[in-house]
Amino acid sequence: MIALIKGKLAYKGVAHVIVDTQGVGYRVFIPLTTFYELPELGHVVTLHVHTHVKQDAISLFGFYTLQERELFQMMISVNGIGPKIAMNILSGIEPGELLQAISGGNLGKLTAIPGVGKKMAERLILELKEKVIKKMAAENIPVADTLHKASEIVKEDVHSALVNLGYKSHSAKEALDKVLQSAKEELAMDQILKMTLKILAG
Repeated sequence: MIALIKGKLAYKGVAHVIVDTQGVGYRVFIPLTTFYELPELGHVVTLHVHTHVKQDAISLFGFYTLQERELFQMMISVNGIGPKIAMNILSGIEPGELLQAISGGNLGKLTAIPGVGKKMAERLILELKEKVIKKMAAENIPVADTLHKASEIVKEDVHSALVNLGYKSHSAKEALDKVLQSAKEELAMDQILKMTLKILAG
C-alpha cells in the first residue's frame, strides 16, 4: 500500500496531480488545501498518500500534510462519507478550522461547507468528536470549549428570533446568557429558545 510519494510534478490540476517517480507517473487526487501548496511543474513534490482500494479501481489520494491525511481517513470512516465527499470537505475548510468545528459541535461551520448538509454535519460530530478531541490533545491543539456555551451561530439565531418576537435586544441577550451559562450540556436551538422565553416570561 502506497503511503508516501516523492517525485517530479508532471501535471498540476485543481483536483489531481501526476507525480513522476523514476519514470512512472502516478495520478493522485488532492484537495484544494494541498493544491495551494504545490510547487511549480518539474519541481520535486512529496505527498502523504491514502491508497483507496475498490473492486474495480485503486485510487491514490494525496495530502501536503499528515494532518490532512488523518482527517481524510477519519472522515471516510463515517457512515455515508466516501473519498469524494471527504476531499470536498477538506477543499472547503482549513484543517485547523475543521478540527475546531467538529470538536466544538459547530453545525453552522460545517454546514457552510459546500455539499455538507445538516445530517452529514451531525454524523461528523457524532462519530468523530471524541477522536478529534483526542487527536487535538495529543498534538497540543486547543480544543473548542463547548461546555456552558452554544456556537456563536446558534446564539445569534436565538437572539434574532427573540427580537423578532418583540423582546428588546438587551433583555433577550441577558436571558440568553443566563441559559447558556447554566447549561450543563450542549443544547439544541429549540431548547435554548424555550428556556430563554421562560426566563423572559417570568
